[in-house]
Amino acid sequence: MFYELAEDGLDKVPAHLASHQARLREFHGRGVLLMAGPYGAPPVGALGVFTSRAAAEEFARDDPFMLNGVVGRCTFHEWNEDLA
Repeated sequence: MFYELAEDGLDKVPAHLASHQARLREFHGRGVLLMAGPYGAPPVGALGVFTSRAAAEEFARDDPFMLNGVVGRCTFHEWNEDLA
């Protein structure tokens, strides 16, 4: 899952960070979120690696960052981990 910040998203992060992080911990505790975090300096987006597309979509659907305009765009991409 890839998040792209809304144009004014970075300004909105502080108001919604605690509830967003609580959701991250919930999904990680359930074992469906493997890793997540922002990218860019300063951040321009974030990515999350989930065990399934359904879990990623469930996360995004009610994520405070999505609900409150921190994220301008969310996309989902399949990933085939290749350890070879």
